[in-house]
Amino acid sequence: MKNYMVPTLMASAIAMASASSFAATTVTIGTVNNGDMIRMQELSPAFEAKYPDIKLEWVVLEENVLRQRLTTDIATGGGQFDVMTIGMYEAPIWGAKGWLEPVGELPAEYDVDDIFTSVKDGLTADGKLFALPFYAESSMTYYRTDLFEKAGLEMPERPSWDQMMTFAKTLHKPDQEQYGICLRGKAGWGENMALISTMSNAFGARWFNEEWKPEFDGADWKSTLSFYVDLLGNYGPPGASSNGFNENLALFNSGKCAMWIDATVAGSFVTDKAQSNIADNVGFALAPKQVTERGAGWLWSWALAAPVSSDAKEAAKSFMTWATSKEYSDLVAEKYGIASIPPGTRHSTYENKDYMEAASFAAMTLESMNKADAVNSTLKPKPYIGVQFAAIPEFQAIGTQVGKVFAGALAGQMSVDDALKSAQSTTDRQMKRAGYYK
Repeated sequence: MKNYMVPTLMASAIAMASASSFAATTVTIGTVNNGDMIRMQELSPAFEAKYPDIKLEWVVLEENVLRQRLTTDIATGGGQFDVMTIGMYEAPIWGAKGWLEPVGELPAEYDVDDIFTSVKDGLTADGKLFALPFYAESSMTYYRTDLFEKAGLEMPERPSWDQMMTFAKTLHKPDQEQYGICLRGKAGWGENMALISTMSNAFGARWFNEEWKPEFDGADWKSTLSFYVDLLGNYGPPGASSNGFNENLALFNSGKCAMWIDATVAGSFVTDKAQSNIADNVGFALAPKQVTERGAGWLWSWALAAPVSSDAKEAAKSFMTWATSKEYSDLVAEKYGIASIPPGTRHSTYENKDYMEAASFAAMTLESMNKADAVNSTLKPKPYIGVQFAAIPEFQAIGTQVGKVFAGALAGQMSVDDALKSAQSTTDRQMKRAGYYK
């Protein structure tokens, strides 16, 4: 009697082995809900077509929520993410702690030497690169050229904050839903504190003196926060303490902001007629100075990194390499136009005449990036690296708390003096606890 069961079982085993060999590796990507990252997600089918053995899963979150989720996951070794969207603050600190996979060797066509040195340095620790830059940015001034012309105003290449106050007062017409200026007010070390810290640099302040003691009880910080609350409170949109990058971008594109100081990466969005009502009337200037130009514009990169807790490291690296490559930029140019390629990372981008002609913001972006110096970003000497942050592990918690009290001052929930007093005591307590001084 023939045994028909044996070949049937063998066929099933072969089929299962074949299916297993072609089972896709899942790469879970945690990223921020900024426009460039949304484009990245939209273009990801091109990656999956090139790498059919890799399946991408996306977790797209608001900036503050993303940072909290990623920090918790990597500190606990949770392994929820295979690719993390982090920046110049996290990459060197987490890399030095052994939490991130070094990038290692990259294919020759990736051309890692094409990446700006300042950007690579910001993602490096102990001589090892721990993240690949998706885009990089400084900050600059966006303004409505039509409103300036109508009012007889002229924007300097680098205005002062005092000039910004004068312009905002002149152009503020809330009865017409036209607000003099839009600035970040939403609490967060990377939200309102990115803007306020660069403003404080321009006013001559610093986060810490050379003995690591906070200086919120000093005259420079009082001048900074008083000016910020006065400017945005009197000439900004209603509910400014709830507005971050995305909210202000929407306000500016709808024509409700006469001026906006924020990330250079917004250039492609404010000049895109498909999403900006005032695309033909946008001018660009450097971020404002005051008593100094040092540290007036921030330096940042949103970058892709793989945590050591990932169980799909090689697949994660394949995605990171693809999404930050020249090939990806070409794909963006084909789909959205050359002005939309991720800015601020590569020399070749700014050596491309077609890009420079198409992107009216490109020259100012490059100048802003070149002027940003993470080492010499304050008028007085400082012990920390960073323009809009201090590159120490404790800063994330400190900056988050300070951001909350400063947002409270903007919202009228406390006085400027009380907010500064709270910032001083909070920061002093945490720095003592961390052992910076007794």
